[in-house]
Amino acid sequence: MIIVRSIIFNFLFFLWTIGLGLVLVIPGLSGPRRWTQQGARFWGRGVFFLLRGVIGLHHEIRGLDNIPPGTVLIAAKHQSSWETLLFHTILEDPVFIVKQELFTIPVVGWLMRRSGCIGIDRSKGIQALKNMVQGAASAAANGSQLIIFPEGTRTVPGTSSTYQHGVALLYRSLSLFVIPVALNSGLFWGRRRFVKRPGCIIVEFLPPLPVGLERHVFLAELESRIESTTRQLEQCAMMQCRKF
Repeated sequence: MIIVRSIIFNFLFFLWTIGLGLVLVIPGLSGPRRWTQQGARFWGRGVFFLLRGVIGLHHEIRGLDNIPPGTVLIAAKHQSSWETLLFHTILEDPVFIVKQELFTIPVVGWLMRRSGCIGIDRSKGIQALKNMVQGAASAAANGSQLIIFPEGTRTVPGTSSTYQHGVALLYRSLSLFVIPVALNSGLFWGRRRFVKRPGCIIVEFLPPLPVGLERHVFLAELESRIESTTRQLEQCAMMQCRKF
């Protein structure tokens, strides 16, 4: 039954994504940026509706009161494509820091660029970091919420990758509060996995890290908070997964 539901969901997901993308591409690329942001919010809510109705996958968000008003830097665990949908549905104006090659995806990549996503060309080394800081500073000046996945890639549940220095550079350069985010999405919507599992994804926004920490202290504290809470959320969710 899970496989049948996953087939139906994936068909409807791509139909919804391509259909909405084609509808939005002309007004999104020619109109104000807020139109693209609103379209992304509508798209994410539609995907979550399909997940609930077809897969039986819900989500719970904890700790939203830990997000202070105004511009912040949100550093999130990255296990799945699922969390890339989430932030548009709960934040006013999220701006993602992403791999620049994502911009080459037809329609979706164009709209990502138009929405304000900051592309990082990793082949450019130090210059890529400088461009990232400049783009982030511009977005912060507009009051946007910056989203970065500090590991730089999706990880399998139960594992972690080295936390990259880009997040520390943004922390030092922009002097913003950093909100760590833990989650367990990979147990239900795995990386490059066709099958989606029913249950409840939990996302937890943790208390902000203060401005002004030393770089090594900041990175150690950020990783400790995210990884320890993620392990707790994964352990809770494993009981759900065993039921299916």
